[in-house]
Amino acid sequence: MANEQKVAVITGGSQGIGEALVRAYRTLGYRVVATSRSIASSSDPDILNVAGDIGAPETGPKIIREALERFGRVDTLVNNAGIFLAGPFDEYSAEQYERVVATNLNGFFYTTQAALRAMRDRQSGHIVSITTALIDHPLSAVPSALASLSKGGIAAATKSLAVEYAGRGIRVNAVAPGVINTPMHAPETHEALAALHPVGRLGEIAEVVNAVLYLEGAEFVTGESIHVDGGQAAGH
Repeated sequence: MANEQKVAVITGGSQGIGEALVRAYRTLGYRVVATSRSIASSSDPDILNVAGDIGAPETGPKIIREALERFGRVDTLVNNAGIFLAGPFDEYSAEQYERVVATNLNGFFYTTQAALRAMRDRQSGHIVSITTALIDHPLSAVPSALASLSKGGIAAATKSLAVEYAGRGIRVNAVAPGVINTPMHAPETHEALAALHPVGRLGEIAEVVNAVLYLEGAEFVTGESIHVDGGQAAGH
């Protein structure tokens, strides 16, 4: 199969931000490889859906391998899959800790590592990770040290990888959202969640997608983390 068309790999691609990113990259003309635990197959021949637990060490390499076998290249990886568990730090269970580390850190590590190998061979590529504005501006109303522990590590790694791979034509960036209007937030919580942002509203999925697409086209930008958080990181 001809492989001139660019290919984006999107984790957590079955719903919410991930599902919107799949549609957005297809609109750009990319072929897309999407993954989640139970993602269904797609009728679009330019979309390959791969089911799997992103926290398992074998899943990331499998996704990249299948992308290469089907489409012949990997140009972009969006590390979108993640778990957010708010709660007092001293009350997190070992099971909760392991779930967050597996999805947020293992998923990032193994998938990014495999993607970098594919991109390194082409001397070109782009990696974008979805983190959280809470890394830079914790909120007493949302105790979330476990999210900061995992997503903060990704934010730091983003800068490190950007410097490490800049000379090989590979860019590495991040998007740090505030609270986004997705089905995970019940309507009755929206007013309280909106108040966490200086602009007084929730963010929309399209606004996160637009930030990712900006980074996709910004060839002189690497090592950057864009806040899509209604001013949360600026303060209150």
